[in-house]
Amino acid sequence: MNETRKSAQGKQFEGFTEEERAAMKEHAQELKKTARRSPGKAKADGERDVLAKIAEMPDADRVIAERLHEIIKSAAPSLLPKLWYGMPAYAKDGKVLCFFQSAQKFKSRYATLGFNDVANLDDGTMWPTAFALTELTAEHEARIGELVKRAAS
Repeated sequence: MNETRKSAQGKQFEGFTEEERAAMKEHAQELKKTARRSPGKAKADGERDVLAKIAEMPDADRVIAERLHEIIKSAAPSLLPKLWYGMPAYAKDGKVLCFFQSAQKFKSRYATLGFNDVANLDDGTMWPTAFALTELTAEHEARIGELVKRAAS
């Protein structure tokens, strides 16, 4: 995601892409907004924010994100929806457990369902933490439900 650029002196350096900078700005705004919320309103407000963000997505990403939202809520109702770097995410004990990254977010060719280190997915010494999504079949939906349930356990 980092891109190489030349400085005014002609030296190359690694910097954040425009999309990465935008995501960081969104995250700072999310933190400010969340800090002002009362704990009792956090779940309802988080759900509203996530659904609004999903509604803004291009059709292909929106369809997947809407279905993932329902799968995650069903598989792990204790997870709290929230925005995380401008992406729909689901938290356990205040920490993001899983998230959806639309293909459009970083101009990728596929959307991603990702899991953070708080997810209980450990399997030996190596396991996947992100999955590329181009469409959801009944088989994919069942697998995702199982993964989310296990991750949240």
